[in-house]
Amino acid sequence: MVDINRRGALGSLLTGAAVAAVPAASPQVAGAAQMGTLPAAPAAGEGPTWVKGIEGQRNADLGNGTFLNPILAGDHPDPSILKDGDDYYMTHSSFDAYPGLLIWRSKDLVNWSPVGPSLKTNVGSIWAPELCKHKGRYYIYLPAKFPDNNTSYVIWADRIEGPWSEPVDLKLPRYIDPGHVVDEKGVRWLFLSGGDRIQLAPDGLSTVGEPQHVYNPWRYPDDWDVEGFSPEGPKVMKKGDYYYLVTAVGGTAGPPTGHMVIVARAKSLAGPWEDDPKNPVVRTTNNSEKWWSRGHATLVEGPGGDWWTVYHGYENGFYTLGRQTLLAPVTWTKDGWFEVGGGDLSKPLAKPKGGKPGPHGMALSDDFSTDKYGVQWSFFDPKPGERDRIKREGGVLTLKGSGEAPSTGAPLIFVNGDQAYEIECEIEIDPDTRAGLILFYDRQLYCGLGFDAKNFVTHQYGIERGRPSNPYGSKMLMRLRNDRHIVAFHTSGDGGKTWKRFDRGMEVSGYHHNVRGGFLMLKPGLYAAGKGSARFRNFKYRALA
Repeated sequence: MVDINRRGALGSLLTGAAVAAVPAASPQVAGAAQMGTLPAAPAAGEGPTWVKGIEGQRNADLGNGTFLNPILAGDHPDPSILKDGDDYYMTHSSFDAYPGLLIWRSKDLVNWSPVGPSLKTNVGSIWAPELCKHKGRYYIYLPAKFPDNNTSYVIWADRIEGPWSEPVDLKLPRYIDPGHVVDEKGVRWLFLSGGDRIQLAPDGLSTVGEPQHVYNPWRYPDDWDVEGFSPEGPKVMKKGDYYYLVTAVGGTAGPPTGHMVIVARAKSLAGPWEDDPKNPVVRTTNNSEKWWSRGHATLVEGPGGDWWTVYHGYENGFYTLGRQTLLAPVTWTKDGWFEVGGGDLSKPLAKPKGGKPGPHGMALSDDFSTDKYGVQWSFFDPKPGERDRIKREGGVLTLKGSGEAPSTGAPLIFVNGDQAYEIECEIEIDPDTRAGLILFYDRQLYCGLGFDAKNFVTHQYGIERGRPSNPYGSKMLMRLRNDRHIVAFHTSGDGGKTWKRFDRGMEVSGYHHNVRGGFLMLKPGLYAAGKGSARFRNFKYRALA
């Protein structure tokens, strides 16, 4: 991250020719056909689009041996990827959401399913973690920031599913984005923002000595439109005789052409480091491209021996979805460098060789019969004991009120990746309680609709703007629709037999980092405020075409 203080419609799936080319045995396309989700060919001028997965959610795997980015839609920034035998694991910055650092599993680098969260104790806003494995044990190195306290922690587990340890403070102020590597003598190191490194103890749970400056990152021409130099996200790997240091520079957001990937190599981790003459190897060069601010890359060997990189980017026109995880092919050249392919990633690419496709994503609808805390639902910046606000029993989620509004409480929110969608839920409240559906960026920027027994509560721009009369009393069915930033609400007092559109619409395209800061996403969610509790039943999510 830079500050260490803190379009288009979803069209049809494939052209007629592309559908005809899909193998009959493709499970993704066969399943989609059974559900009636293979629409007609796109209209003239439209580009390729995605397979519709669970609840119509975007799925990168097109079922014909190709995929269309993103591989993980929605807020999945700063991807850290680990190859572990035939499995791949990945985690991302989770910022103020707890439980956080959700781990994902894949066998083909395209289809990903959740394993579970690894971090439960709130140690601050989590940026750019590093997931690694050393001598049979899994580690996550994570920078965390509370106001006036910036440091890095480590957590560990003997199984990827956990249990994960409590965070151990590595006492690394001023640094972010640790990258783990082991040198030729077996000594463990963390590379840090700014071109520095520090030695780790053999168990990886403390540091040895002081940080050392070993690399002066390559700098872009002065006339490029960037946010700032900000060398960050160092990822180090060894191939052949060289260590390769992959770094992000140019700023995380700001101008779409700012964020980029640079490479250097050396025969020793201490240097000297030689910059790739083709730097930057990844960069958005024009605002018309599909993906903006592309950077923060990690290299990984594919299941068939080919090479790939994961990095993140903002979707053109959808800053509100946060930075999404992208996958691009890597080709090693005769001179020992590598090139990143895929162009601006706006078109389908051949899938990695040898992979085994599996399930992708998860249902975001929730009948509250199973515990999805930390896998889907997370609190925003929870206080100690916040988990005790939740009671789940008999298909009902009971949420005790907190604060007087979303600005003073901790709503339950989740990551989604669709440009247009609806959420719907039955909500019942106690006296002196308010509850509702929201789109939440942070405590200063959110929108939504809530109610108490007598009045609706309209949330807009992070403030409460009106309290028109509520004709339904303490129980209603509520629906929130976000259709490419145009937000509408509907309510029902008879279980959905009749619906009434609420008389306030909203436009939320500006609810994002370049307006507010924080690197977050506009997340859908639930809230309860006041003295009592709210009961939520049959939460539904549906992506819109």
